[in-house]
Amino acid sequence: MGLPLVHALSLTLFLLCLQTKAEDFDATRNLLGTCNLFHGKWVYDASYPLYDPSTCPFIDPQFNCQKHGRPDNLYQKYRWMPFGCPLPRFNGLNFLERYRGKKIMFVGDSLSLNQFNSLACMIHAWVPKSRNTFSQKDALSSVTFEDYGLELYLYRTAYLVDLDREKVGRVLKLDSIKNGDSWIGMDALVFNTWHWWTHTGSSQPWDYVQANNKLYKDMNRFIAYYKGLTTWAKWVERNVNPAQTKVFFLGISPVHYQGKDWNQPAKSCMSETQPFFGLKYPAGTPMAWVVVNKVLNRITKPVYFLDVTTLSQYRKDAHPEGYSGVMPIDCSHWCLPGLPDTWNELLNAALSA
Repeated sequence: MGLPLVHALSLTLFLLCLQTKAEDFDATRNLLGTCNLFHGKWVYDASYPLYDPSTCPFIDPQFNCQKHGRPDNLYQKYRWMPFGCPLPRFNGLNFLERYRGKKIMFVGDSLSLNQFNSLACMIHAWVPKSRNTFSQKDALSSVTFEDYGLELYLYRTAYLVDLDREKVGRVLKLDSIKNGDSWIGMDALVFNTWHWWTHTGSSQPWDYVQANNKLYKDMNRFIAYYKGLTTWAKWVERNVNPAQTKVFFLGISPVHYQGKDWNQPAKSCMSETQPFFGLKYPAGTPMAWVVVNKVLNRITKPVYFLDVTTLSQYRKDAHPEGYSGVMPIDCSHWCLPGLPDTWNELLNAALSA
């Protein structure tokens, strides 16, 4: 039997093992009780956005689409409305009081930066004259609201697992997390990873993958992702005290480079000004979502799934497009104000549950 056929059969068996219907997902991990906050629709709301990007000092320039000349702002005016119950509007003063003296950390890639910037701006809009400090060193950034003792952190790590330089080159170690000590002691941890697992060629930041002490020149990305997330899950089991720390995992953030995903094959996110309003997103559930789902269902510690994938798939209009100042076309990150504010409204609801 040829090697390509063996790999194909292995992948097929792996995917069959992972197949899980969305409705089978353990609802207790969604912090939703009898209401699914992630099942709903986008509605126009003239009272949005939740903050003015020109007055927030915490927006990374690549997410400030208005500053870079995006001519429309309708994408800022949509509110997520669950079908079964209301999503509480964010109140920054209540949030500051509830989490006075607390520490919240986002752990992940540039989409975690997106969400970290968003929450800092959402809070700042309520207390624009309060004392705050920003610091950044290596992988760790923080915003502290001094009058309330609330500390927001961002720990940048593309894969959650380790990426090390060895004699052979750059090695993605699927069985190793050495930086987890930086995540301990938080009152809330919000994890995210997927974006970089798909990168190939010159944009791929590793030369080898290591698993079970063996080096591989490459590996099917879903299998690698599953192995990496399983290592992260073991870290959670060993290191998180649920009495002290609430743990969240942000669902897969979609890209909109290919219009065929919403039945408009000639398009991308460029010049899109409205969400997808259909009942079912044509591209369906990403396989990466299935991987996340399977791993989360095997964790015995409470890890709550912020299942933002579908509601984010609808937002083909909310990317920086050509207005990031960094990338010619960006259909993977999100403008601020914008979609990550909704992620944080959902996080706020989950934290309050």
